[in-house]
Amino acid sequence: MAILSVLQYPDPLLRRKAKPVVDINDEIKAIVADMYETMEVEHGVGLAATQVGITWRIFVMDVSNTRDQRICAINPEILSREGTQQDEEGCLSVGHGLGVYDKVQRAAKVRLRALDLDGNVFELDADKLMAACIQHEVDHLNGILFIDHLSRLKQERIRKKIEKHHNRL
Repeated sequence: MAILSVLQYPDPLLRRKAKPVVDINDEIKAIVADMYETMEVEHGVGLAATQVGITWRIFVMDVSNTRDQRICAINPEILSREGTQQDEEGCLSVGHGLGVYDKVQRAAKVRLRALDLDGNVFELDADKLMAACIQHEVDHLNGILFIDHLSRLKQERIRKKIEKHHNRL
């Protein structure tokens, strides 16, 4: 396994739409293993393949407190959304480590359909943090970042904060 490099905003590769996985082979399984390891090292609860420069429709997550409930979603699709919730979100690709967080409004409950690592279809009903994480990661696979859900003013503040940090390096 290897730690993958997480792309950072404003890298244009973060805006690419991911392609469906057609064959869950050893390469895909190795990518998923590397994604889990990267997510854990970076202290994230979710990671989409596009965040590490891989254009397959894959995300991994573990929103449990014990960090022992890993979920891999291949070719995920959100079947339904219900209610609304507004929670603080951050992202491993957007000012990670700089305190870049903001409230994002998302569905309170979602139903996810995806393939697991064995190619089996599964469906998952999620709420609270898991629902937000699923929506956040599926957004990544569609080239959308959490800051795209914010006002232009908030987006500009985040962009300037990141630029200021990079100019100091």
